Amino acid sequence: MGDKDKKGRPRRSSLVGAVVVVVTAEATVVGGGIKASLPWWALVGTALVVAWPAAWTGARIGRREGIRSAALAPGETVVGTYTVRPPFTEHTPPSAHEGPQYQLVVTSVGLQMWERHILLWRYGWPDLRVTADGPRLRVLHEGNEVAAPLLEPTTAAQEIRLVAARYAAG
Repeated sequence: MGDKDKKGRPRRSSLVGAVVVVVTAEATVVGGGIKASLPWWALVGTALVVAWPAAWTGARIGRREGIRSAALAPGETVVGTYTVRPPFTEHTPPSAHEGPQYQLVVTSVGLQMWERHILLWRYGWPDLRVTADGPRLRVLHEGNEVAAPLLEPTTAAQEIRLVAARYAAG
């Protein structure tokens, strides 16, 4: 995959995300308006008001996913994405377009820790050892603990251990 394609992926993903969220939002607005027997002018007005925030939110979500997709190596596939509880509570909850602050992405090649659209670290399966301590996953690289995220759902640490056993052995 060329460097040009990796740079264009977030832009395409932003466009696709915007379209998907706008179509979903508009269908919800129009469907709810028809069910409530609103006049056509109220449906159109509401649809117009909803379109811009929906497009903006979809574009932000799509851009984040495009950046994450561009960070994957050729042939690497995402096995799962898990929410990591932040080490401290934010003063205000994140907006819907931001999503969880931290996410652990499990791939066929290894683990990636993301803070929204910023890759914090990545390690390959051959260099890792993971253990589960309840909902907490302990990630060891070269004998040193590099992370101990508290994951959601509570069964995520066990699931990641199984994935690690599968890919590290394969």
